[in-house]
Amino acid sequence: MFMKRALFIGRFQPFHLGHLKDIKEYINEVDEIIIVIGSSQYSHSEDNPFSVEERMRMIEDCLIAEGIHNYALYPVPDIHNNEKWVEHVQSLVPKFDFVITGNKLVARLFKEKNIEVKNIKHIKEINSTKIRDAMLNGKDWKSFVPKQVAQYLEKIQAIDRIRTIFGH
Repeated sequence: MFMKRALFIGRFQPFHLGHLKDIKEYINEVDEIIIVIGSSQYSHSEDNPFSVEERMRMIEDCLIAEGIHNYALYPVPDIHNNEKWVEHVQSLVPKFDFVITGNKLVARLFKEKNIEVKNIKHIKEINSTKIRDAMLNGKDWKSFVPKQVAQYLEKIQAIDRIRTIFGH
């Protein structure tokens, strides 16, 4: 049986409402969304404060609560080689029909390999960098992430970790 699959790539540092919106937008168009957790080997750094296991837990908690079950999570380490990166991803995940991304470099790399790319529309005020910055500076961040993610981040004391990483 032929399955139609979409590939959704992100670092999910953390998983936020924009990511959830993108998944919901495409979930009914496919049999399965393959969620690639990029830069999976990195954690406890300014750009990547959360481990791959923590990012997977954030996504799973949220999607289960939303009643979304037709997805699969694939950690994909970064190889720091744009020329070989698409093949690297393809070697680690099942066959897919198109890519969902808001990242211009990711879109270009897949388009160069003649793979269909559907660009997402960013929500201007929501991105992981702004969320991490808000956490660091004691500003509102919870309104930009799903409830399950906020609860999980509090449980793992994410604010303390981010402040330690940034030397605050």
